[in-house]
Amino acid sequence: MRVSRISLLTTAVATLLSAAAVTASAQAAPTDDAPRYQPAMVAALADSLGVSEDAAVARLDHQDAQQDELAELDRSGVATDGAYFTADGKLTVNVSSATAATQVRRHGLAARVPQRGERALDRIKASLDAVALRKTPDGIASWSVDLPSDTVTIHVIPGRTSAAAQSFLKAAATHGKAVRVVRDGQRLETQAKVYPGSRMTWTNSQGGWLCSVGYGARDSSGRQYLVSAGHCVADLTDLYFDNKHFAKGVHSRYALGTRSVDMGIAQVDSDDSIATQVGTWGSTSNIAVQGSNRAASGSALCKSGQTTHWTCGRVGSYNVTVTYKDGHGGPDTVVTGLASSSVCTQGGDSGGAYISGNQAQGMTSGGPIGQQCSGTNSRGSSYFQPLDDALSYYGLTLNIN
Repeated sequence: MRVSRISLLTTAVATLLSAAAVTASAQAAPTDDAPRYQPAMVAALADSLGVSEDAAVARLDHQDAQQDELAELDRSGVATDGAYFTADGKLTVNVSSATAATQVRRHGLAARVPQRGERALDRIKASLDAVALRKTPDGIASWSVDLPSDTVTIHVIPGRTSAAAQSFLKAAATHGKAVRVVRDGQRLETQAKVYPGSRMTWTNSQGGWLCSVGYGARDSSGRQYLVSAGHCVADLTDLYFDNKHFAKGVHSRYALGTRSVDMGIAQVDSDDSIATQVGTWGSTSNIAVQGSNRAASGSALCKSGQTTHWTCGRVGSYNVTVTYKDGHGGPDTVVTGLASSSVCTQGGDSGGAYISGNQAQGMTSGGPIGQQCSGTNSRGSSYFQPLDDALSYYGLTLNIN
């Protein structure tokens, strides 16, 4: 069996997965005719911007060129403090001085000297993470560094004011205008889903969580790994596709009810492999993976997953912390280090691959409970584990096309 042809995976919990669900969601094998930008992403971006597809391609070209200029700034030693795309597609770079701002503008980018900036906001968010570690703030959906507003933004679930949430908001208020509270939060969950009766089995349980395949990577000795959402490999179980073993979980940073990071890895069997192209479920040609450079906030991206297949949107914020509810009555879990997006996902998409252009971005972690996606350009939201952080933590190198 060649895992390079599969599109989903699972992790052990309590019941068997549905064989019908697995069989129906198989993807075509990767092809070698990947376009520069996949058409579904172009169509999604054009729809969201209200422009032609030619204009959307020009936007993507401009986005890539600006990010190349930002990388050149970093290589030349200009001290930047975060960057983000504005609604009109302009990359804005935070700097600490007028001199640095002049250097940024010479590279054709917008510059801003913020009141706080990314590093200061990261410190504020870390202090709030510490508060949440002491007691999970039920009623707080998420909190993150939001570069455009130069704040740490907290999303509160309306009508849910637990004592822990009130204590959390009191701690947040000590930071004054550096923290922004928005009462538009939704209850969130990790997006794995139980399917009874499946042929996708594990040796240590009667069933499991249905997830989606992430990215392949290797260590310094050449051993091959699947990089996934941590909750998809939390039990370090044997992993099967279509009743065929292809990997075994070896590490996860996710643990129900405790402060977690949603990254994990499984070692791939020596006779199997993970494709270096992202499957698009027939929406367009499969997308060659050529690197893992992190896309700036506001960048266009798409996701492949076994439930909603190929859906597209934009990067939201990085350094996001969320509170996940457990669908089986277990404790809430606070997860740090995520990124947000406007990509629509549903249960079973966990672990699935996010990609911007040809740059791999991460794996689905979770999203709003009960969210329904109706197509490529579905409006929605989701959270993903950034791939570059996982590769760095585990000392792995991404396999590229």
